[in-house]
Amino acid sequence: MKRDKNNSPKKLGRRAFLPLLGGGLLLPMLPAQAQTAYGPEDDEEYQTLLRPDGTTVRVKASNVKQSRVVNPNVDNKTLLTWLGKDQHK
Repeated sequence: MKRDKNNSPKKLGRRAFLPLLGGGLLLPMLPAQAQTAYGPEDDEEYQTLLRPDGTTVRVKASNVKQSRVVNPNVDNKTLLTWLGKDQHK
């Protein structure tokens, strides 16, 4: 018994449904071109600053401009003491 393709109503069979379902589930995994979560935005400027433990951190330049300065004139001995790397204890 052959079915005539011209006379039968169009049905969405499981052979057509499963690839559509799989393709729909894979769509969110495609990379977005607008912005990635791995890097900073291109239009913002960042500065690299030093933490008390000696590690560096990247901070937005606008946040640095809005912050207050605790001590503007720090000599080398005070900086080494603040970092905990003072050799003369």
